[in-house]
Formats: sequence, C-alpha cells, structure tokens
Amino acid sequence: MKPLNGLLVVALEQAVAAPYCSSRLADAGARVIKIERVEGDFARHYDHVVQGESAYFVWLNRGKESVCLNIKEEGDRRLLLSMLDKADVFIQNLAPGACARAGFDSQQLRKRNKKLITVDISGYGESGPYRDMKAYDLLVQCETGLTAITGARDEPGRVGVSVCDIACGMYSHTAILEALIERSISGVGKGIQVSLFDALADWMTVPLLYQEYGGEAPKRAGLNHPSIAPYGAYTCGDGHQVVISIQNHREWRSFCEVVLQMPEMVEHHLFRENVDRCENRPALDKRINEVFGHRKRTEVIEFLKAGKVAFGSLNSVADLSRHPQLRRMEVETPAGPVQLVCPPALAVGEAADEATRFGRVPTLGEHSDAIRNEFR
Repeated sequence: MKPLNGLLVVALEQAVAAPYCSSRLADAGARVIKIERVEGDFARHYDHVVQGESAYFVWLNRGKESVCLNIKEEGDRRLLLSMLDKADVFIQNLAPGACARAGFDSQQLRKRNKKLITVDISGYGESGPYRDMKAYDLLVQCETGLTAITGARDEPGRVGVSVCDIACGMYSHTAILEALIERSISGVGKGIQVSLFDALADWMTVPLLYQEYGGEAPKRAGLNHPSIAPYGAYTCGDGHQVVISIQNHREWRSFCEVVLQMPEMVEHHLFRENVDRCENRPALDKRINEVFGHRKRTEVIEFLKAGKVAFGSLNSVADLSRHPQLRRMEVETPAGPVQLVCPPALAVGEAADEATRFGRVPTLGEHSDAIRNEFR
C-alpha cells in the first residue's frame, strides 16, 4: 500500500511544472490519468536522447495513464467531465483562461464535485498585468532576477536546469497534499493556483531582502558564495579545483590553523568575521591561493579532512553518473527499461529494490480505449 492509493488525479498537462507535480502523486500511489492532445504532450518531442524517447518526458511521466482527447469536441468534453465528477484532484497548466473557455472552469468543477481539489498552474498567475504573457523557464529566470545573480562576474547566466518549472511543480505538490489533509477534516475540496513566477520569487527572497534592506543585491560571484567567505572553488597546484565552505567561527579557526597553517589569520582584523572576509575577499583569496597553489588536490583534501572542513569536488555530469552516492532505479518506458534517479525521500526500512515502486512511462494514448469505456 502507498499513501495515495485510491485517489484519482486527472491532469490536463504539458511540459514540466504540472507533470512534475502529478508524477510525484503517481509515485505515492495515486492513479494519474494524463490528458494529451492527439499530437501528444510537446515535451515528448523536446529531444530523443533516451533510446529515442525524450529525457524530460521519461523523467516526469512514469506511472501515469495516457488518454488522447480533443476537449473542443463535445463527446470528449463530456468524457472529461465524467472523469472529473469522480476525480479527487484536477491539475491543469493550459494558458490562463483556456481551460475555463473550454468548459472546465475550476470553480464550476468544484460545484459539480464537492470533494474535488483543483490546481491551476500558470506562468504569472490568474490575475495581474502579466497574466496573459507566455512564460517558459528561462523567461521567468530572467523576470525574477535569478539570472542577474547567477553566472560569472561579467555575464549573467541561466541556471542549468528548469528551476522555475521544478519549483512550481514542488509547490503544487505540497499544496495538494495540504488540501488532501484539509479535505479529510472538512470533506470539501478547494481551489489552488500556483505560478512559475511566484515559485521563483519565493526562492529569490534573500537576494530581494539584500536589495530592499541592504540597498544592493548580491553580485554575481561565479563559483563563490556572494555573502559567505571562503565558500567557493579554488585551484590547486596540479590544476584541479576543490570547493570549500566555511560556515562558522569554529570552522574558520580550524581552516586557518590546520589547512592554511596560518593561525595568525584567525583574529586578523581583515578576516575575523564573515562580513570582514567578504569585504576583503581578494586579500583572503590571495592567501588561500598561495597555500593551495603549492599543493596537489589530494594533499589539499588531506588537510581539509584533518581540519574537518567541508569540501566537495567540482564534478561534471559524467562524474555524477559515476558518483558512488547516486541512487538509481529502473523504470519501464516505450523504448525499454531506463535508469532514473531515485526520489530523494527514502522511507526508513524501505526495501532496497526501488524499481518495483514506480509505474512505467506510457505511450501516447496507450489507455485511451480503456478509459473511454470506463467513463463513458
């Protein structure tokens, strides 16, 4: 038994944000029916790198049933309404207003089905001056100022994964679980609205507070933390880099005494507090580089271990693929079994074989006939 066994989720979804949310509900045991156009979720065609399947689609659509509907056609519209009359959760991420124009207004659906939880996912929300603007991940990264604080000092950069979509999907998932708990008490569903912009704006709270209360947002710092020092990547004498992090005075003392072997730096007026170290980062980096530049990376790591200083490797994606800590699971796809990353939350005592916990990725319209027969 999984925690959401018995729940019916209907998802009129595409791309990343909504499928991320519904896939996590499917992982937890919910029955998720994915509504697709005849041509399919366009994320099916983002790429063909996973044995001919899209990496995005394989990642976000395991454990779902796929049915092709044309919701502008009366028969399919009635079929979807029949499904929603029995559903527990309805998720949609069409353009704002499009679902309502097609006859699936969230408020009206909840009047028909009192237990229904509706989730409207959008780029900028259901109201406001940006309501009707198209919103994709990079656009929202730029609109929220994320790219302004990301990248090297002289050039902004995109975060390399779809953080806006993922954040929105995560917040939607959390809100649904809260609504299910609330419904277990009240017996009544509720409406939820989540936008990519709001999700990333929340993640941007610390830079925003720096701007509004400190007068200036954090500067782009490349592979350094903008407000903690030393916290970033440093090059060793053999050309390899190591990433270190000092979070408190105890770690700072150990770093100076054991790693740098410069105990006089602990209480030096330029470096005593984190604020001092950030203000005098060039002088600090010069001293660290002088020490690290005369040691191989393996030697630096031994000193870091001896000083109990946090460090990490500047890995490539290929390095992640070989990482000894990476947990994987096998999921069936239309092209055969694929190795995916295991979900982060692992229940204590859970069996080691993760593969049996998750359903397969559906082909386009794979369940259309069965679903039409069930809900007609």
